[in-house]
Amino acid sequence: MEEKKNRIYKTIMLIVLTAFVTFIFTVFWMYSNYEQNGELFGVNEKQESTDSKLSSVSNLEKYLKRVKATIDKYYLWNNEIDEKELEQAAIAGYVAGLGDEYTEFIPSEKMKEYKENIVGNFVGIGIYMIKDEESGRVLVYYPIPESPAEKAGIKPGDLIISVDGKEYFASDLENISKFIKGEENTKVNLEIEREGERLQFEIIREKINTNPITIKELDGNIGYLRLPSFDENTSEDFKEKVNELQNRGAKSLIIDLRNNGGGIVDEATEISDLLLEKGKTIIQTKDNKQKQQETKSKNDPQFTMPIVALVNENSASASEILVCSLKDNERAKIVGTKTYGKGIIQALLSLSDGSGLKITTEEYYTPNGDSIHKVGIEPDEKVDLPDTVRSIYAVNENEDTQLQKAIELLK
Repeated sequence: MEEKKNRIYKTIMLIVLTAFVTFIFTVFWMYSNYEQNGELFGVNEKQESTDSKLSSVSNLEKYLKRVKATIDKYYLWNNEIDEKELEQAAIAGYVAGLGDEYTEFIPSEKMKEYKENIVGNFVGIGIYMIKDEESGRVLVYYPIPESPAEKAGIKPGDLIISVDGKEYFASDLENISKFIKGEENTKVNLEIEREGERLQFEIIREKINTNPITIKELDGNIGYLRLPSFDENTSEDFKEKVNELQNRGAKSLIIDLRNNGGGIVDEATEISDLLLEKGKTIIQTKDNKQKQQETKSKNDPQFTMPIVALVNENSASASEILVCSLKDNERAKIVGTKTYGKGIIQALLSLSDGSGLKITTEEYYTPNGDSIHKVGIEPDEKVDLPDTVRSIYAVNENEDTQLQKAIELLK
């Protein structure tokens, strides 16, 4: 009986590979240059040529048709098969078979949310929510800084009672965000319970930056800038924030890239361009045909102040691109611990049915030509945090030996 089940499972998985083969050779739309945990997304429309592979595709399709006919004839519950669900599962399994943790299939119904996560923004009111088992309601974990929710007065711990007059409970957590999100500049009405009191909020939806850059001034005319991720428009935000620090009197700069897992490659290279001399190499890339390209700084530097960059084991991908460009060009001192070591780039290809493939397309190299993939970047000054630090995600300034070293170097 167990052997029969295994045989049925294998045949079902094989059937829907036909759909995958069809997808692979349809029109691929490459739609904007992005990177998540190191992903680069193309900009021009692309159609793959199938001529050289028609023979092998034809043989595979013939075999799969025979398998499908067998299932139709013998499978007990063949009238209950959800073809769409099987196709999605089979395609995801096929792609997972590559053994590349950064290559994946994204079903059509998840593509919108996936793109929003990539660019680091979405249209909504800007709150993170969790289930509150005690009250049976959806609880506001915290509002994103400077979001419409925060500006309207939404606070951590608020319980969401209703959205636009429809009541919701903790079990609705997976669906409630769909109703809170919406078109930009439209209104959403929330009923909130806070300390037993019911409150009404009318909030205008806006584009939300989920990873805002934060800045502060340190003693010695040192500007501090924390860059948590490379999202859409991060380079423009970086430029504005550094200008603001300079206007406040900053003569040098600390760029904190600790726990920055990456993001959009172009945003990292644009920031490098703001800091490097014109014509300096930012990164080199190589594809599966060994075609090599160099990305160089196009403009004179907008900021010439001394720089120290802070890194740790969670600084990855696009953040490593910025780090290696600054280090190899001797533009900044790097302080902290060795970076993560993700030196590859992915392209997100949109398939004709609205689903997508995020697929590894290139490896990148430092300006000096070194591969950092699964190696990482060694800092100029290796500094560990003290054992008293409980979490590298929340370090008190008086315990932050890495920050203190950066200040020492700049002074």
